[in-house]
Amino acid sequence: MADPKGFLNHGREVARTRPVEERVKDWNEVYVPGSLLPIISKQASRCMDCGIPFCHNGCPLGNLIPEWNDYAYREDWSAASERLHATNNFPEFTGRLCPAPCESACVLGINQPPVTIKNVEVSIIDKAWETGDVAPRIPERLSGKTVAVIGSGPAGLAAAQQLTRAGHTVAVYERADRVGGLLRYGIPEFKMEKRHINRRIEQMRAEGTRFRTGVEIGRDLKATDLKKRYDAVVIAAGSTTARDLPVPGRELKGIHQAMEYLPLANKVQEGDYVTAPISAEGKHVVVIGGGDTGADCVGTAHRQGAASVTQLEIMPRPGEERNPVSQPWPTFPMLYKVTSAHEEGGERVYAVSTTHFEGDEDGNVQWLHLSEVEFVDGKLTPKPGTERKIPAQLVTLAMGFTGTDKENGLVDQFGLELDERGNIAREADFQTNVPGVFVAGDAGRGQSLIVWAIAEGRSAARGADRFLTGASDLPAPIRPTDRALAV
Repeated sequence: MADPKGFLNHGREVARTRPVEERVKDWNEVYVPGSLLPIISKQASRCMDCGIPFCHNGCPLGNLIPEWNDYAYREDWSAASERLHATNNFPEFTGRLCPAPCESACVLGINQPPVTIKNVEVSIIDKAWETGDVAPRIPERLSGKTVAVIGSGPAGLAAAQQLTRAGHTVAVYERADRVGGLLRYGIPEFKMEKRHINRRIEQMRAEGTRFRTGVEIGRDLKATDLKKRYDAVVIAAGSTTARDLPVPGRELKGIHQAMEYLPLANKVQEGDYVTAPISAEGKHVVVIGGGDTGADCVGTAHRQGAASVTQLEIMPRPGEERNPVSQPWPTFPMLYKVTSAHEEGGERVYAVSTTHFEGDEDGNVQWLHLSEVEFVDGKLTPKPGTERKIPAQLVTLAMGFTGTDKENGLVDQFGLELDERGNIAREADFQTNVPGVFVAGDAGRGQSLIVWAIAEGRSAARGADRFLTGASDLPAPIRPTDRALAV
């Protein structure tokens, strides 16, 4: 364990963010570079030898958190990195992007602020890259088997890396022009700089994984032809069908899905554009949806110079502290969060629903009409007399996703069965109804967290490896039916 009295002697400290007036002028990560290492040993010492580390249950990867907390406390960064990579292929992704269900399950969190597990994690991996402890793990021998992975998000990359290290020849197909999936084009640069993806991809290339960008399975290459070329296929195409808002005026110009808006801002950072084709500059921006994607739209709009930013959420504002009755420890609570994007300004409006949009004579959106809502007989119902309108010259819809893409032909060409929620159905080993075709990540689970995507990729890799060789030593941290710990 770490310091037996660490949690008694030290309070919780988190990474410092750069001043708002500085960071909104650039696209660099919001945190002060190097601010964690001076404090992280004390923070790791707060891990309290709790006997039963519930953080393991909060994390679907089963991260060995008490072990690498102890190594971080002792500043044995090499050993900490080894323990961290034992369960997680990409801790630099989760350490920056995961909402940390492990911290919600931390035993210390019962009556104190929990251990800063996420900050310790990112400190370990950043130090590992700095010291050269992250190196390609090239397989000693090849199996002679080939695997195609469809999609290069966290699930696809995790599956590909595991299968490559098992000795199979793996090719990753990505329909976008660069590798990374939503990590590349859905996550703004200020949340995770893309250099973190680039160096992982180089590691994977050195290990033997091959990447084919600009190829959409179902359109550019038929799924049936792909299956003929490879001994196994892992589908990790994500949940990319966005939930729409079918209200009057939806057809007006200036109303876009979040995943139409966010990738263009990232493409500016990649050098593809000088300015984004869809920009918030000088506009009154309304973001519909109160989740992380909505917050990403808020932060992007700030950096593009929006005149104002308003974020709408249909649900009531959540509480700032865990309700011990409705959201008891160690479940992951729904709490009021102030992200770095919210710190930068804008207004957040809860318990409202959009009724319609209003445009100008040229068909551009100008106003959004909304109404307050309340629960009546268990249903959200508009409150009479609360209708009003707010200026809206750019509207982004960040209301989540309803399933994997079914329009590109991938599902039909493979002949895949869907579950009752419209996701690709799979069996205990992540295999679909088509032998040799496996599914991992949001395509099979539905919209979820990055940490679940990596866990799914690792687990599906074991299923594919066993299908190819008859047995597998690869870990499978979760089953297809596992879900987050909830009430």
